[in-house]
Amino acid sequence: MNWEPLLLTFKLALVTTLILFVIAIPIAFKLSRSTSRIKPVVEALVSMPLVLPPTVLGFYFLVAFSPNNAFGSWLSEWLGIKLIFSFPGLVVASIIYSLPFMVHPIQAGLSGISKSITEASYVMGKSKWETLLRVQLPQIKPALLTGIVLSFAHTVGEFGVVLMIGGNIPGKTKVASIAIYDEVEALNYDAANAYSLVLFAITFCILLIVYLVNGKYLKGFWK
Repeated sequence: MNWEPLLLTFKLALVTTLILFVIAIPIAFKLSRSTSRIKPVVEALVSMPLVLPPTVLGFYFLVAFSPNNAFGSWLSEWLGIKLIFSFPGLVVASIIYSLPFMVHPIQAGLSGISKSITEASYVMGKSKWETLLRVQLPQIKPALLTGIVLSFAHTVGEFGVVLMIGGNIPGKTKVASIAIYDEVEALNYDAANAYSLVLFAITFCILLIVYLVNGKYLKGFWK
């Protein structure tokens, strides 16, 4: 078994999760506090990857980022950025594809915080962002952990999006899910099984940790 696709998969998942964590917090904060009429529209857009087939998103990413498209051409000629069949392209697509898995848990956690705690922080002269970073986020550690783990695990299991935007370039865009597909097509079931077992074991352990921590089976974990 070639370990390169697995290493590339976890590298993609790690980079995507780190960027998502930074992006999702302000989005979740705004959604948890907003009463705007456009809030349902924003929530629907964020949640689209949950219901759309991955190949649909992958197709539109492919069209948007293609050098034959105005936006893709501008990225390539003016910024020197090539997203088609590249690792950065996989990251961008994965961020959008896994966005709801980070935003929704954090939004739910922030919505559940007592208003009295937030108001007390404001009375003490703290700004909204200071309150978010120093008061609210420490209160929702289980929600943060859930968002991080779900985003990571979801990115690990991607297939349609990464195939459409990244293709199948060994060492560059060939992640584990694509490697499994290739091995099955080649009737090499032993290699496909080896890749699958590694992904199964790692994702199971990650999810198990979430349930143990959030279920308070590991008391004192956060202390």
